[in-house]
Amino acid sequence: MPVIVVVGGGFAGIAVARRLERRLRTGEAEIVLLSRDNYTLFTPMLPEVTSGELEVRHVVTPIREQLARTRFVLADVDQIDVARREIMYHHVLTGVRTVQRYDHLVLALGSSTSTFDLPGVAEYTWPLKRLKDADALRNHLVWLLELADTIADAQRRLRLLTLVVVGGGFTGVETAGEIVELFRSVLRFYKRLRFDEVRMILVEAGPSLLAGLPPKMGQYSRRVLERRGVEVLLGDGVAGADDRGLALASGRRIETETIIWSAGVKPSPTIASIALPTTKRGAVMTERDMRVRGFDDVWALGDCAAIPDGAGGLFPMTAQHAIREGPHLADNVVAALRGKPTTPFRYRSLGMMAALGGRKAVAQLPGNLVITGFLAWFFWRTYYLLRLPGLDRKLRVAFDWTLELLFPRDTAELRFGEREGEEAATKR
Repeated sequence: MPVIVVVGGGFAGIAVARRLERRLRTGEAEIVLLSRDNYTLFTPMLPEVTSGELEVRHVVTPIREQLARTRFVLADVDQIDVARREIMYHHVLTGVRTVQRYDHLVLALGSSTSTFDLPGVAEYTWPLKRLKDADALRNHLVWLLELADTIADAQRRLRLLTLVVVGGGFTGVETAGEIVELFRSVLRFYKRLRFDEVRMILVEAGPSLLAGLPPKMGQYSRRVLERRGVEVLLGDGVAGADDRGLALASGRRIETETIIWSAGVKPSPTIASIALPTTKRGAVMTERDMRVRGFDDVWALGDCAAIPDGAGGLFPMTAQHAIREGPHLADNVVAALRGKPTTPFRYRSLGMMAALGGRKAVAQLPGNLVITGFLAWFFWRTYYLLRLPGLDRKLRVAFDWTLELLFPRDTAELRFGEREGEEAATKR
């Protein structure tokens, strides 16, 4: 029986496996999915996890609940040999190493945080890409409030209450807005602190926020964030970071103990170890049908792939593209198994949205229509709620949002065992 191996359990990988289950006849092929996590993370809601608006477990869906016929393996991939059609991996829990052969390989490895090799950025900033990043950052935010409310050192308190978000894209804009909302909600419990002592700074190297979208979206986002107390710095890149702050390309320095990095992503570093054609940024180069160039049995999609859009460019690295690339790629794999021709991937974006906190958002709808304010925020919440997999997750998130309207956000800092006090040892 032919074996189809999907590497990666994110939006793209799950979309491929689910479509293969529906399209393949019984006994036609075996589907194997390898992922280092046993859940799919709904990444658009990570900033809300950071601010405590959503519970951590409510934005993840177990992979085994989503797949019926696929053999799932909790595994870290060690090596992929495309010449021998073999994948070497080890089980995350047992460490047992296994060689898995394949007839068709689907790479859905996603992306990782890019620090552009700037000095100190990897060591002294907080990424916001994975679930553990959001959980760790939320604990850190509560930790700094507890410490700022306790110490008498005015300069240290100022550094603690100065927070910097680097990157003016969707994640950066949403994170800045959510953290401001968190502080507005919980500072009443910290009697020695005032909201006007909190300094939130959003740094973007480009000339505007939400680059690549209609200028109105970036301009509105800046106005809303500044009205809510966020200092927006445009046209100034990062030169480096250390344990006491951030150095900018202009020579300006910001003294802070919290730098949140959302300035860029890069394809998974696993790609570099595979003998496949890649772009300068490290993405796998594919044909329009998502088959890797020069290979009949290797396919790629999502953030790790450079898929031509037919107009001289590439499809963007967004969730809405990944979840639509998946079914199309699966259909092409089935066609290849049956000796039929494949078809190019075509998709026109439905639009883009960004929440700004305070029940405001910006949204680009089909036809390049831009809406802002409460209506855009309502569209943002409605769309993402509908996109959540599983009725139980939809209900949990809706309940969290309802509670947030009635009660302040939780300030419990959840730490266990060796995690207690780790920031004092590793961040200073």
